[in-house]
Amino acid sequence: MVQNNIAVIRGDGIGIEVVEEGIKVLDAVSENYDFELSFNEYPWSSKFYIDTGAMMPSDGLDILSNYDAIFLGAVGHPDIQDHITLNGLLLPIRRKFDQYVCERPSVLFDGIESPLSGKKPFDIDMVVIRENTEGEYANVGGFQYMDFPEEVGIQTGVFTRKGCERVIRYSFELARRRNKKKHLTSITKSNAQGYGMLVWDRAFERISAEYTDISTDSLLVDAAAMDFIRKPEFFDVVVASNLFGDILTDIAAIITGSMGLASSANLDPEGRYPSMFEPVHGSAPDIMGKGIANPMAQILTGAMLLRH
Repeated sequence: MVQNNIAVIRGDGIGIEVVEEGIKVLDAVSENYDFELSFNEYPWSSKFYIDTGAMMPSDGLDILSNYDAIFLGAVGHPDIQDHITLNGLLLPIRRKFDQYVCERPSVLFDGIESPLSGKKPFDIDMVVIRENTEGEYANVGGFQYMDFPEEVGIQTGVFTRKGCERVIRYSFELARRRNKKKHLTSITKSNAQGYGMLVWDRAFERISAEYTDISTDSLLVDAAAMDFIRKPEFFDVVVASNLFGDILTDIAAIITGSMGLASSANLDPEGRYPSMFEPVHGSAPDIMGKGIANPMAQILTGAMLLRH
């Protein structure tokens, strides 16, 4: 029997609670389908930061590299700025392990009511593929004249041909095998961002020529945000940059009923490094310990772990 070794990072807030339920389900599935999952937990979290000054130890990435996958809850603490938790744990993992695909499905399940009127089960059934290692979140930039009236912050987006092409190609492959619809939408803003987004648009146009069986369209991000509300059933697979994908997937989550149902996978599709699986929702410290946190996003994230 093959053993799959999973690193578990519960994180903060309700992440601690929902991971517990996710592991229960994964254990039950492995017992029923005759494969083995081994879980090792690491206490890397905001509390770890408060105690040590770091979100994870200096050898944390080396430790994680020995696992088949990473199962994460949520990070975030009201007394710690978000950029510390993000840059101290999540982003280093995504970059070190080249998890360039963030895959986020959004499905209106039977028994769940959408805030959009007249939507029936599975009227909304899309997957957003978000570029996960560069773009607007490349963390390139700096400050000048900090704490002076002339203070300036410079944030640079990075769009490489390689980075754009590989996530777009993954999206085409997903559109080809996902269902009969075989439709891919690219999200852009090249009318206003005339450099990086043009690299994106050109990559989409080049690769489209290789997938003549897939219908395509390209939408400006503001129009896409509107259409996610106006006609979400139009969308099948959507590919977007880091920032645009981040925003649009929150819209997709809420129109399918709840952030508590939104699963997510940070993937290295080539399998060279461990992929990381985490729900879309945050740590929700206001409901921690009340026994009301919905574990379904974590459970559905576990299902993604098994599929990949």
